[in-house]
Amino acid sequence: MKCLMKYQWVKLPRNYLPEGKGIMGAWARLASRAAFRKGQALYCGHINAVSPGMWSGGVVGLKSILGLKSRQKALEALQTLSGLGYVQYTLDSNTKKLTYQITDWVVKCSGEECMQGAVYATDGYGFLCLPRNITERLAEKQYIFEEADAWMDLWCHSVYEDPNNAFSFMAPVIQYGKYGALLTLETLGQRWGWEKTKVWRFMKKYGDVFALYGLPGSYGCLIFNKLYPTGSEVSVPNQEEIQRILDEIRIYGAGTHKTGSDHEHMNKLITWYSRRLTRSNLPDADTQNAENCVALSDPIIRAYLSPCRNCKNCGYDCQGKGYITQAVIETSKIRGPCEPVDITKIAKEYFTYEQAG
Repeated sequence: MKCLMKYQWVKLPRNYLPEGKGIMGAWARLASRAAFRKGQALYCGHINAVSPGMWSGGVVGLKSILGLKSRQKALEALQTLSGLGYVQYTLDSNTKKLTYQITDWVVKCSGEECMQGAVYATDGYGFLCLPRNITERLAEKQYIFEEADAWMDLWCHSVYEDPNNAFSFMAPVIQYGKYGALLTLETLGQRWGWEKTKVWRFMKKYGDVFALYGLPGSYGCLIFNKLYPTGSEVSVPNQEEIQRILDEIRIYGAGTHKTGSDHEHMNKLITWYSRRLTRSNLPDADTQNAENCVALSDPIIRAYLSPCRNCKNCGYDCQGKGYITQAVIETSKIRGPCEPVDITKIAKEYFTYEQAG
């Protein structure tokens, strides 16, 4: 899906489930094995009726899904998920039948429901539809995140080809709220209940999924999602491409009154001036017809206007009217101070570059 800031859910391939400890890792495993349609499921010779987002079997099957050897730990994980409102489950003490239901299941997704074939999805095949705010309740409860929780939190905040974030036209990028394109390790640490050094170690460990780019001064950093399924091949940009976009945005915002820290101000500039860079400054992109969504090229970035927001298979079921609005407020420096920037010099270089084609 394109322009994911406009949608209430994101895709998670079943072969890219989060690694490490954490309650969201257990949730992902349970959701990936739940029924994707209403029907009858066969388990150990027993036929059980299931509905979308539901699984029915026994504790042995639960241990297998969670990858645990202990019956007690498997039931404890299920109880924790239930206490947080992620699942509902029943366990018959006589028949030992266990049934769980994913409460955050996305009922409607893209395309028509398959009415034939297996009820349970093939392990490691296809993708899950995740509500974008699925990790928000953990942050609101000031829950101490573990690795899988942080991994899922970043994934759920991936945006792609959003007109208000020029960097999202380069590759899927992590964004928290309207003015949250740029992040800091300390902001993420406050959200996850971690020290800054632990956040840094996490980003280094999962660099094959989330690419972190530090920006000059106290602007913060950009985090790209390297594995998000966009439907086409996407390459992660290099530092020079990112700096070029950042310089252009600073040129556009040179006369803008600064409020707050450098980090806050630059986040606002990105939101205000990204449409000029992507040439998508339409009155309301959601009201445009699919026929008018044409691909555009630009010497600075690759910009495309996606027709997916208007397509018949997805517009009715996944488009939302809002997004997470948690403020990203941080004044600490993720890197050392940058050298003073001569805006006039940058502007002259830019116009010379444009004239040269």
